[in-house]
Amino acid sequence: MTRKILVTSALPYANGAIHLGHLVEYIQTDIWTRFQKMRGHECWYVCADDTHGTPIMLRAEKEGISPEALIARVHAEHSRDFAGFHVAFDNYHTTHSDETRFYSEDIYGKLKAAGLIEVRSIEQFYDPVKNMFLPDRFIKGECPKCGAKDQYGDACESCGAAYAPTELKNPYSAVSGAKPELRSSDHYFFKLSDPRCQEFLRRATRAVCENQPEAINKLQEWLGEPGENKLTDWDISRDAPYFGFEIPGAPGKFFYVWLDAPIGYMGSFKNLCKKKGLDFDAFWGKGSQAELYHFIGKDILYFHALFWPAELEHAGYRIPTSVFAHGFLTVDGAKMSKSRGTFITAESYLTQGLNPEWLRYYFAAKLNGSMEDIDLNLDDFVSRVNSDLVGKYINIASRAAGFIAKRFGGKLDARHLNETFRAELPGLIEAGEEIAAQYEARDFARALRRVMALADQINQYVDKHQPWQLAKQEGQDAKLQEVCSLLINAFRLLTIYLKPVLPKLAQRAEEFLNVAPLHWADAGHLLPPAHLINAYEHLMQRIDPKQIEALVAANRESLAPTSAAVAPAPTPEPSPQRKAQHQQATEDKTQGQAEPKAQHISIDDFAKVDLRIARIADAKHVEGADKLIQLTLDLGTETRNVFAGIKSAYDPAQLVGRLTVMVANLAPRKMKFGMSEGMVLAASDADGKSPGIYLLSPDSGAQPGMRVK
Repeated sequence: MTRKILVTSALPYANGAIHLGHLVEYIQTDIWTRFQKMRGHECWYVCADDTHGTPIMLRAEKEGISPEALIARVHAEHSRDFAGFHVAFDNYHTTHSDETRFYSEDIYGKLKAAGLIEVRSIEQFYDPVKNMFLPDRFIKGECPKCGAKDQYGDACESCGAAYAPTELKNPYSAVSGAKPELRSSDHYFFKLSDPRCQEFLRRATRAVCENQPEAINKLQEWLGEPGENKLTDWDISRDAPYFGFEIPGAPGKFFYVWLDAPIGYMGSFKNLCKKKGLDFDAFWGKGSQAELYHFIGKDILYFHALFWPAELEHAGYRIPTSVFAHGFLTVDGAKMSKSRGTFITAESYLTQGLNPEWLRYYFAAKLNGSMEDIDLNLDDFVSRVNSDLVGKYINIASRAAGFIAKRFGGKLDARHLNETFRAELPGLIEAGEEIAAQYEARDFARALRRVMALADQINQYVDKHQPWQLAKQEGQDAKLQEVCSLLINAFRLLTIYLKPVLPKLAQRAEEFLNVAPLHWADAGHLLPPAHLINAYEHLMQRIDPKQIEALVAANRESLAPTSAAVAPAPTPEPSPQRKAQHQQATEDKTQGQAEPKAQHISIDDFAKVDLRIARIADAKHVEGADKLIQLTLDLGTETRNVFAGIKSAYDPAQLVGRLTVMVANLAPRKMKFGMSEGMVLAASDADGKSPGIYLLSPDSGAQPGMRVK
């Protein structure tokens, strides 16, 4: 049965370049939509630049151009970068469009008619120099919790505290530097606290996130228990000056960017409908039978699974079939960093001459349909691409194509190839539906593991028959043609299975194989007898580690000027009194009476440690060990075996079922009693002796697998 599917990715903001972290989402979505099209379904993929808001207005002003000129330039840059990574939108539009304006005004008008819009006077910080109300992120000051300077108006990057901008100490405008003033202004609110919204969302959140239990748990936390009313009304307006759409009947008031951004999905699709003659209501109408999927980052789940469905429902439109949230990208275990050269833009990657399909494959090999963060380990990136794509997949074609061309005029074996293939390479054809199910579930990592296991099976067949040896032996031409024909057919099947991930490589393979564009159904049969293939040209180069070194170097910003500007004065020789204090601290530590203060680390250092909530599924004594308890830790999606030195403080039977915190990315350690796959966290006195060992426990509500930040 042919399905009707509409797919969107979150709209990139038109105030910056596309970087590798962004590409996780667009590559994930592109793979899924390409797969659906290969299956023969009607599938449309739309997106747009998110173009409104104060940052756009201020950046354009700083550059001395109009906001329209700025967003047009950025739109061209974003389109270039997406095309460079083979992200094939059916339509890439802009929210600054007639279509998005129409649906913004339409939805607002219907919500207002339903009594779900309310006007209230609120107090906000106002910049008296720029004559504008300031968004939270444009107000800075001292954190009210820890006193750190130059913190934003909504959260402290030093201690992590969240607060209202009015709580900042010594606030100032990040735009002009002026001291802001509190002024009143009428704002428009979407009444998300209305019982109609509450009742609807308790049903809808489970429907739109049914494939991601961790998302449902988070949404239920935001909604609260039945009878609670934890959702607050949503401020959907901003005051002039502002770059956006003015609210009908409210001069000087504009729709907040987050109102028209998701409506941009509708605007982009409406624009596509005009170009293709499609029926908009068949996909967005209340009775639509089409499937609607939003791929987003987990940081905007609140907007897409609460505000957005509530807007659509009460404005008379259908809600999404599902919202698929993904995690963030780290590079070498840490947040992307300009100083380390790992804040890599899409443009820089392509300019350095790296193959975009290397990254597409690596991301796909990490994505499993969950909200887990993924890591781009640059050494592993080189190793995996070279091993899997070149060493396993490409190797199959290169081993066979030359013999077919030189010895048999490019013709494959015309004899009983189908029966021989199924006997020699069992399961290769049948694996198509299994791999398809994994693509459908967005478990690309499992799909690619299966494909590479098949590649291993094929390469074992190569090693068994050694076509290079057959070519040297008298009377073995028929066998050589059979073996090489099987390999060419096997390569074709792997190409089908990899095509959603590697579209350009698949296109070159199709040209070599002399076949029409491959569809998923083509995996059910082999090439016809005596099929003629074209001359083989090498399909993919290996990654040279020097290319990665050059990429990192090109993205590294020199810290020399900054370091020179803040270089500390030479440290003077400590006084005798200071020496005595240092000596006393050293002795105290030795005696277990005090511990020295740990040296400061950066937030990037801390981010390298992957702390996870774990449930102790089992605990038992370790025979022959004086201090160890063997723990089986449930992380939600997997279990880990960990040996913990807490025997002196805990009875194993009392540990089962309790939650704790573990270091999940600690390298496995082979011990006398087995492999330890992590470490649980515990507090202790200086020497770690009983009774001073206290296993850490999170608050109730935490779930196995959650990350501790």
